[in-house]
Amino acid sequence: MKSVRGKRALITGAASGIGREIALQLALEGAHVYLLDVDAEKLAEVVRDAQVCGVEAVGAKCDLTQPADIAAALSQMRAAWGTLDILVNNAGVVFYGPTEKMTAAQWDWLLGINLLAPIQITRELLPTLLSRSEAHILNVCSIAGLVAGARTTAYHVSKFGLVGFTESLRAEYGRRGIGVTALCPGPVQTNLYRSAVSGKKRRAVVPDPPAWISTSPEHVAAAALRAILKNQRFVLLTPLAHVLYNAKRFAPGFLDWMHQIGRRKTRRAAITHEALPLNVPFDANVPSTQTDAPLRRAA
Repeated sequence: MKSVRGKRALITGAASGIGREIALQLALEGAHVYLLDVDAEKLAEVVRDAQVCGVEAVGAKCDLTQPADIAAALSQMRAAWGTLDILVNNAGVVFYGPTEKMTAAQWDWLLGINLLAPIQITRELLPTLLSRSEAHILNVCSIAGLVAGARTTAYHVSKFGLVGFTESLRAEYGRRGIGVTALCPGPVQTNLYRSAVSGKKRRAVVPDPPAWISTSPEHVAAAALRAILKNQRFVLLTPLAHVLYNAKRFAPGFLDWMHQIGRRKTRRAAITHEALPLNVPFDANVPSTQTDAPLRRAA
């Protein structure tokens, strides 16, 4: 893409952090922006800031956990604009803590925002993007989509999925004129961690990563703009992201060894009763592993 001036862009999670900065940098370069976020108050501020750049800026409240909300927001965008050149799937949330503490509802919430929403948005907008002579999809994936760590399993799952989705889109649609980028920054100084859901009982606030290993939303947004203009396949940001990515490529055993330090042996539960013989009647009073109630034949 030679220039974003006059192009139309949709950005999710645009009320703060990386999404806000990408929206404002696109607006500064002359792109019209359609912004989605669940925080209507902060979103309105970003819309006003973008309009100062002399471009058309529209904000729409949208809950990305609700497919119907997403469909309605995209329908309104198509009705207002009729076309789209740039799609930025940026919105993301985190659960921090032991994976066994996560509920099914929390898994649905996180995967809905981080992975299923980008898939739905992209799927619904692909015909519109394919109709343009130049179009670009940028997915904010994170180094967490390339290298896994502890206590953020669901986040890693969603970002690994988003990286795979991005690579697949590029392989399928590159020859049809759509540019696709996986943007993978390391830690960024945003509210992502402070607004995260925590599985810890003693400390509800999730610790921010140290500033010395983090980068700014402005830096990430500048890299996003370059990636769109140059149709970059894959962008790593921050020294830590480069170190982790290359360590996994060239020394995966070392990373695995680091994760295994201090490994404790799993204690097997003692068997308190003998195994049942194979000929036990179905309606015998056998304790159930699901309900601890006797198993009985249905009447």
